[in-house]
Amino acid sequence: MVNPITILDLLIMLVPLALVAIVYWRWVGKPAEIGMATARMALQLLAMGYFLTFLFGLTSAWVGVAVIIVMLSISAWIALRSSEDRSWATYRRIFIAIGLAGTLNLLLVVFFVMGLKPWFELRAMVPIAGMIYSTGMNSVSLCAERFHAEYSRNCDYIDSRRHAYRASLIPQINSFLAVGLVSLPGMMTGQILAGVSPLEAVRYQIMVMCMVMGTAGLGAAIYLWLCRNNCSSG
Repeated sequence: MVNPITILDLLIMLVPLALVAIVYWRWVGKPAEIGMATARMALQLLAMGYFLTFLFGLTSAWVGVAVIIVMLSISAWIALRSSEDRSWATYRRIFIAIGLAGTLNLLLVVFFVMGLKPWFELRAMVPIAGMIYSTGMNSVSLCAERFHAEYSRNCDYIDSRRHAYRASLIPQINSFLAVGLVSLPGMMTGQILAGVSPLEAVRYQIMVMCMVMGTAGLGAAIYLWLCRNNCSSG
């Protein structure tokens, strides 16, 4: 078993950060940026820790639904930032794409794979939903940026769609190829550190890899399908 990490233990990790800050200051000329980012990271995570402690004590299905809606809305808004067209119509397409793809995968995991009882068990559902919607956000964001860049150059929907869809899945395909050889992903690493059998951790990690690829691929596909009516050759 892994020993609990104390505040003093965490302070040890400030040593490499201090080295990075020094190099950043000497080469980039902004001495406070790394320090400010580190402080903000720590405060945000600390606040989230207290919030999750409160949230996990609730047992309402409506709270679970509200958390999902907030996650989905924020992820769609963040994904919109990469698009040249930041209109309400684009936000709606992104929201629908992430929502349909992400919620389908979330329902499969919650009801059929993990079989949560009750289904709105927030301690399990919130982390899973976070992984799903953040993956959809990144995939649709890459897809939207690449699609509109390609389409603005050649105005061909089919060709732009091909390039955009391939670009949106590069991170997921790379992670599929590297997992177990180059990296041990977060879910598997966390469970192994917590003392779970490596074979059990592998099954959970396969679940996670499938749900994130499904969300990424379906989300990008839905977004591109929704864009077809705005393209003259679609």
